[in-house]
Amino acid sequence: MTDYQAALEALVAGQQKTIEVPAEDFMAFRQAWLDFPKHQSIVGAAHRGGAITYHYEQN
Repeated sequence: MTDYQAALEALVAGQQKTIEVPAEDFMAFRQAWLDFPKHQSIVGAAHRGGAITYHYEQN
């Protein structure tokens, strides 16, 4: 399973541009996202089949 907490930190730090979350991992990602301090700046776009691509939007 992916370490979504580390992936979110890398996303905000600019070390990666996106996080790809397959449908079957959504609940694990969601929990890490809800616990992440800057979660409101992490924006997702859903794709056919349930996968979601998240990116960081600076305010």
